[in-house]
Amino acid sequence: MKERIYLDNAATTSLDPEVLAAMMPYLTTQFGNPSSIYSYGRESRLAIENSRKLVAKLLNAHPAEIFFTSGGTESTNMAITAAVRDLDCRHIITSPLEHHATLHTIEYLHRTEPVTVTFVKILPNGHIDLDNLADILSAIPEKCLVALMHANNEIGNLSDIYSIGDICTRYNAIFFSDTVQTLGHYPINLRNTPAHFITGSAHKFHGPKGVGMIYIHEEVKIKPFIYGGAQERNMRAGTENVYGIVGFAKALEIASANYEADSIYIKSIKLYMMEQLQKHLPNVYFNGDVAGSSLYTVLSVNVPRTEKSEMLIYNLDINNICASGGSACTSGANQASHVMQAVNNDPNLDTVRFSFSKHNTYKEIDAVVKLLKDII
Repeated sequence: MKERIYLDNAATTSLDPEVLAAMMPYLTTQFGNPSSIYSYGRESRLAIENSRKLVAKLLNAHPAEIFFTSGGTESTNMAITAAVRDLDCRHIITSPLEHHATLHTIEYLHRTEPVTVTFVKILPNGHIDLDNLADILSAIPEKCLVALMHANNEIGNLSDIYSIGDICTRYNAIFFSDTVQTLGHYPINLRNTPAHFITGSAHKFHGPKGVGMIYIHEEVKIKPFIYGGAQERNMRAGTENVYGIVGFAKALEIASANYEADSIYIKSIKLYMMEQLQKHLPNVYFNGDVAGSSLYTVLSVNVPRTEKSEMLIYNLDINNICASGGSACTSGANQASHVMQAVNNDPNLDTVRFSFSKHNTYKEIDAVVKLLKDII
């Protein structure tokens, strides 16, 4: 069987062997419940708190601002729900490009709470219109929540969260940013970041699935999201995922230590694929601000729709190449994703997203481009 080429790292990444090694004791011998007072429990509790301190140090936050969760989706639900129910935000400003964890939570709160929702304009290059954001905030008398992601998981656009945060500060708005695609990939200094909430998920940077975090600024006081125990300093009930938390911290430590070399290499892989696609495929082009403010890990590619291109993801898969589509088949009809509908709703195009990690090679890119040339 031909070896797989994995180019869907924005969906999930492989577990780093060093991370697995750090986790193993808490999967085997050190199995105590961290809420227990005897030695087994105290060892697990110490592992959690040391992980919290390490994550806080790497992000330049206070340990009391870091809470561990089951992943980015839970953290997002927690931030948005708390802003509405505990911080009296009666107006939510977001964008049509957000992850469904954000959009579906906002839709639910709009139906069940006295909350108004406004969508900020999107510029032709897929970026948020910051002037429009300021205009919206200036015209709203109620307390606002601004929910805008740091980087888009489909097209890769990277937003200026510092400018967004400064606008929010100017109008006394609560700012939540989904940083799931950037935490572990970019240095984040939370002391200098004007955000009230940010989120992260370990499996996006070679950590385990099923564990994430939420940063809650020390001045923000909210109620628990899950009830039933005093874990996570009364903020999230339930026995902690000890080995997952240890894995999260270790993965972030490795990512932070190797950021410079890894980011340069991964970006070179992305640029190489862009060059090769443009060289070998006619009428190919890319979504988002691909040559500007964009994730070095993501490349969203458009090709003219043909009978062959409509089966593109399937054909890649049967050739052991893992990528994701910018469109999904729904009830037998091709339906563009909500992000593609917002930035480029062209029925004559098919979209595929390639996303890269430190494990990808130029040889793999050559093989994928050759196959795409043969298919298209």
